[in-house]
Formats: sequence, C-alpha cells, structure tokens
Amino acid sequence: MKISKALIFLISLSFLTTSCFEDNDDNVTTKNEINDFVWKGMNLFYLYKENVPNLANDRFSSNDQYANYLNDYSTPEDLFESLIFQRQTVDKYSWIVDDYIALEQYFSGISTSNGMEFQLFLQPNSTSQIFGIVRLVLPNSDAENKGVKRGDMFSTINGTALTTSNYNSLLSADSYAINNATYNDNGTTDTSDDFVVSGTSSITLNKLEYSENPIYKTEILNVAGKNIGYLMYNGFTANYDSQLNDVFADFKANNVQDLILDLRYNPGGSVNSAILLSSMVTGQFNGDVFSTEQWNSEFQAAFENENPELLINRFTNNDDGTALNSLNLSKVYVLATASSASASELVINSLDPYINVVHIGDYTEGKYQASTTLYDSDNYGRDGANPNHTYAMQPLIFKSLNKVGNTDYFNGLKPDIELKESYLNLGVLGDVNETLLAAALADIENTGKTASIKTKTSPYLNLIKDSNSFIPFNDDMHIDKKLPHDIINKINFN
Repeated sequence: MKISKALIFLISLSFLTTSCFEDNDDNVTTKNEINDFVWKGMNLFYLYKENVPNLANDRFSSNDQYANYLNDYSTPEDLFESLIFQRQTVDKYSWIVDDYIALEQYFSGISTSNGMEFQLFLQPNSTSQIFGIVRLVLPNSDAENKGVKRGDMFSTINGTALTTSNYNSLLSADSYAINNATYNDNGTTDTSDDFVVSGTSSITLNKLEYSENPIYKTEILNVAGKNIGYLMYNGFTANYDSQLNDVFADFKANNVQDLILDLRYNPGGSVNSAILLSSMVTGQFNGDVFSTEQWNSEFQAAFENENPELLINRFTNNDDGTALNSLNLSKVYVLATASSASASELVINSLDPYINVVHIGDYTEGKYQASTTLYDSDNYGRDGANPNHTYAMQPLIFKSLNKVGNTDYFNGLKPDIELKESYLNLGVLGDVNETLLAAALADIENTGKTASIKTKTSPYLNLIKDSNSFIPFNDDMHIDKKLPHDIINKINFN
C-alpha cells in the first residue's frame, strides 16, 4: 500500500478498537503475554475474523473469562492455530514465528540455503520409496560450487534411502550428503519395469546464509529477425526492484517487442514489486486500477467510510521518483506452474483485463490473499515491539481482486497453453529448446508448432513435495512481507 494509508490506518485502528474486547494488558499473567498479543492481533486484522467465533468482539464478558481462555493454550502456536479458518482448504498461508529477526532476513532475500531446489517423486511402482530431481541451482551457492546441476537425481541422503516417512527429517538438516541416482526405463514404454538406481558418488551440501537475487536469468533472443526478451524472475523481493528496472532498460534499449516472463518457480512476495513489474511490462496504463483489496468487514467499512481510494492499487510510472523503463506491450507470455503463487498470480490476474496474457505451463497454486507481519507493540509495528520475546504473526488480512473483480481462484489460474515440465528431461533454462520456452517462441513465431510440443513426464511420476516445503516460515508457501504498522507504507502479497 501507499504511504498515504498511514493516517487512514490510524483512524481505522481507533475506530475498530472501540468495538473490541477491552484492553487486558494489566490483567493478564506474564505467561499469557504472548497469547494476549496473538488474540488481539487476530481479532483486529484477520481476514476471516467473521468465520471464527472465538474472535468475535463480544466473545468474552469479563477480564477473568478472557484470561482463563488464554490459559487454556499452553503455547502461542496452539492458540494461533485454533483461530485459523479452515486450515486445509481456505487459509493455508497464515503463520506465526518465534524469531522475527530470521523472518525479516528471509523477506529481504536472506535465508539459510544450500542452493539446491528440487522436487520429490515416488519411485515407479512404489508407495513409499522416493527420489529427488534438481529443478534449479542458485548462483554462487554451495550446491553450484560443488557441481550440482539442474536435472540431477538423488535417492539417498547420507546413505539412507529416501522414503515418505523420513524425507522431511533427512532434508531439513543443515548439512547432508546426496547420492547420485539414475532413472532406468529399461528401454520400453511400459512403466511397470521402470526403476531408480542409486549411484555411488555423493556430494555433501551445507546450508549457509544466502542472499538470493530473484532475477535469475535474462536473455535477449533473436528469433526470425526480432528481439525477444526473456526474464526468469524467482521472487518479488523489494530490495531488487531497481535491478529489475535496469533489466527492462536493457530490453527497451534493444527494442524488445515480445516478452517471455518466466515465473514457473516464483512463490510470490511484494505487492509493490508486482505493480512495478506489471508497469514495466506495460506503461500505457499509468494511474489505472491494478488491483483492489477486500479486508474483513470492520476494516473494509473503515476504509470505505474514510476514503475508498485507499483500497485500490494502481499502475505507476515510477519507483519512489525513479522513472520506470516500460515496454508498452499489449501482449506478454508468462510461464507459470503449480509452483507459481501469490504475487505471480497477482501479475497474471491483474494484467489480464488490460493486455493479452498468454499463460503457458500448468495451473498455478491458487493464492489470492495477502498477509502482513504483526509485532507485539501498541500499533503492531516493529518499533516498540515487546523486548521480552521475538514472536511475530503473519496472518492473512485481505484478498485481492483485479479490475473486473476476479478473485477466489481456489484451484489456480488456468493456462492458455497447458504443458507440464518434463522432469525426466528438464532442459536448460533460457535455452530455446526448453519445453515451456519453446512453446512461447513457437506461438510468437506463429509457426503452428505449439500444439505439437509434448513433454516426456509420464503419469507414474507422482509428485510428493518440493523444496519450498522446507522453508521454515511456511508449509509449501512463502510470503515476503515486512510491514511497519506505525506508517503502513507497504503491504506485500504472497
């Protein structure tokens, strides 16, 4: 959100707290100090507050009743989980942490990683044996330095075979050794005789502090005499917005008329970064509606009463005064898969009413809600946070709608050209022969070859998990957000 939301937020906060259960800070025992923060923060901000009876403003008739309620939960995590609305289906993305320092580092692009991203699959003809395939190796990481490559396979960790019951503990370790593996189809199309062979060589990988630049790869491809821009962008991280603008300056200088935006592994991040990226792709819609927000009923009413404009995010032509390098395109190709979530989906959904967005790949994750970081302070901002603990919450606070109101895409966004990645033949990212990129190029060239591009992934290659599930702050989803509530100058989406 814009910095102008500061005043309206403070007005709204004052408006809302008058209807909530009275402040009990002086009446709650020390051991319940964090539980008190959890309930009050969720009562005020949570998107699905109306669906959780225990968050009702009139839930408690006295301070003692409230204190006894908090006492019923032995940990803040237990209380937080009890307040989540339909964890398995609706709110899969809110979470709580006990170390907001690490959380802030993660949101700025700093995390602990060995640099190997992977997918885990069941071995053919097995219900418990697992093998992994490397999908991405981060630059200058421990994995890259030790020679791990996209497409590499492994089936054992520290000499122990991976199974559905042990993979989480084995791959969560700070250091582990992967043994190479190969896939053998016995030279037949019959999958019943396929198997995975574990090799003898191994590589020990160590998780170290790592700063990930989300701009993974950029290329200017000359195809049929014209320049086509290719950008693989793996996270909406605000710290790299200026570098993203530099990429588009290069595209613009090289007269790029077609753009392929590769978001296949991008789990999301900053709303503002999504607006900037979309404004760089276009440029002709400066000031028009990019997306709108729908909060819980109390916040929604407060914003609408004071200034409905504050619920609207708009295309822009600058980043804090720095002019954007915009391509003014009327068509963009987006490579997206089930690993594309949140702000990635926001870009697709918000651009769709304005330009032709050709989505190539698979159905996306299906996350249309935004969250924010709440700290234990008077206004839930970072300044003045309770020094007695480092707990913070990341609850969903609003859902996003595009210009025509499209939202609630539970099952993800449907691709225009449906192609699944072939994990048995991944290819090189940015190479013109890589499956998803080749499909985009075929459509751009209008050769009629798009429909004939097939992947070699067979139905028996059943996905179990990907490496995102080992991120400590969320189960399979990442939200990159840092929101100081005393100024409310930015809300990130993931």
